[in-house]
Amino acid sequence: MSSNHGNTPAAWTAVIIGLAAFVVGGIGLMAGSMVVFWIGVALAPIALVVGTVMSRMGLGAS
Repeated sequence: MSSNHGNTPAAWTAVIIGLAAFVVGGIGLMAGSMVVFWIGVALAPIALVVGTVMSRMGLGAS
């Protein structure tokens, strides 16, 4: 395992966006708002895309 495993800007950004996606989706479920829930669902794959793009830009672990 690398010495900076997970401690890169790409990883932190992906985790923060993913966490926000789950929080928004959870709030949408608890409030009964399916629109807010689906916004949360749409944010989850965006976290993966942003993390991958940032990693390829050199902001991830080598």
